[in-house]
Parts: sequence; C-alpha cells; structure tokens
Amino acid sequence: MGLTGEITAGLLAAFFLIALIRVFRSPLRLAARLLGNTLLGFAALWAVGATAGITGITLGLNLWNALIIGVLGVPGLALLLLVQWVL
Repeated sequence: MGLTGEITAGLLAAFFLIALIRVFRSPLRLAARLLGNTLLGFAALWAVGATAGITGITLGLNLWNALIIGVLGVPGLALLLLVQWVL
C-alpha cells in the first residue's frame, strides 16, 4: 500500500471516529455525569462515615449506596438514612 492508500485509510479512520463520537455523544455524556455523581456519592458516604463517631449515623461505603446517591442526589442520601433508621 502506497502513501496515497495510507492517507486514505487514515482519513477514513478519522471520519469513522468522528462519526462514532457524534453518535454516542449523548450516552457518553450521561455515563460521565452518572460516574461523576457516583463519585460525589462516595464522598458523601465517606463524610457520613467520618462523622459517625459524633453523630451516631452510619452508612456502608459501597457501590450500591453511592449509585443511589449519585442518581437521586441529596434525597437519595436522605432515603438511605431513612431506610436504615426504619430497618
């Protein structure tokens, strides 16, 4: 394959990469947002665990709790605390 073929292959690869990024932009943005919110959920769970000695409130630091907080936000944290209090 000559130089012309390599350039053509590179341009086609770049075109397909750009097309894939444009097609999956919205789902990737949603996944990135969920990941960011989940990390914030882990931080909130860590803060609750760090103050457990003072407040007496404890929640497990695990993926499910972080996902619930990541998806629902502060109401998710309140929901987890309410469920722990009830059960």
